[in-house]
Amino acid sequence: MKVGLTYDLRDDYLAAGYTREETAEFDKAETIEGIENALRGLGYETDRIGHVRHLMPRLLAGDRWDMVFNIAEGLEGPGREAQVPMLLELYGIPYTFSDSLVLALTLHKGMTKRVVRDAGIDTAAFAEVRALADVASVNLPYPLFAKPVAEGTGKGISSTSRIESREQLESECARLLQKFRQPVLVETYLPGREYTVGIVGTGDRARVVAVMEIHYRPTVTGIYSYDTKSNYEDRVDYTLAKGREAEACADVALRAWRVLGCRDAGRIDVRDDAVGRPNFIEVNPLAGLNPVHSDLPILCRLAGMEFRDLIAAVMTSALERKGVGGRQMPWSQG
Repeated sequence: MKVGLTYDLRDDYLAAGYTREETAEFDKAETIEGIENALRGLGYETDRIGHVRHLMPRLLAGDRWDMVFNIAEGLEGPGREAQVPMLLELYGIPYTFSDSLVLALTLHKGMTKRVVRDAGIDTAAFAEVRALADVASVNLPYPLFAKPVAEGTGKGISSTSRIESREQLESECARLLQKFRQPVLVETYLPGREYTVGIVGTGDRARVVAVMEIHYRPTVTGIYSYDTKSNYEDRVDYTLAKGREAEACADVALRAWRVLGCRDAGRIDVRDDAVGRPNFIEVNPLAGLNPVHSDLPILCRLAGMEFRDLIAAVMTSALERKGVGGRQMPWSQG
């Protein structure tokens, strides 16, 4: 079986002049190599495609794949994670991970929280600040937490993200609006323990691999920021949660995963509120897959699941869906 690989290589964008923070969600060469080696070890033939602008001419030239292993994040716009899936859907080519609708929805944290909240899943109260004047209408008790509405990997999150006053809220929203040019999500701050939940599978077949708790070291502010994630080995420790706490987090995560329609594998972040009740924070349907440094492979490793087994689980889930609703398009053969 021929498997194409779609991804955004960070070095390509750094060479083009983008900053390290702007490219935080993109992948290192070692990540692509790790995925490709795992796929080849499982018996698949691989073909590196790259980002969406590399994919388009390949499709127009008639190139096709039995499956595309897609981890492309996209560069611009609120629907950027959906760009590669939409092209593959157009040509009737199956691919791994969530579909274009889910990826467009879940990149927007406010829209995602509305769906999760309407499904009866606990999530912190929130408001969206689209312009600085909207700060006046935020009616939530302090402390609050502010972050860009459509970024990942902790981008825009720092020690100033926790908000204690109206003046600080206005200052932080002004900074984020100017820097990221997108709405700011303002939430009730959740003061409890923090977790990330690894999931593999789709729909009724989805299952929790493990619940990993994030422990901040004494010298570190308890905020999972871009800086903290980039230097996690010096800032945080990870352990597997157990017992009732793990079960409660797993329940929240699995319910959210299914109601959002996520597929194959990913992570859901959860944090306890003031009374110790797990709340949905956000979903990562295209979770990082660096074999050593990304949260999903780390928690799988802690649970005894090797990286190649994780990639095998992704492919198994994707292959189970292959052909469902897949009517052959007249242009799909080039």
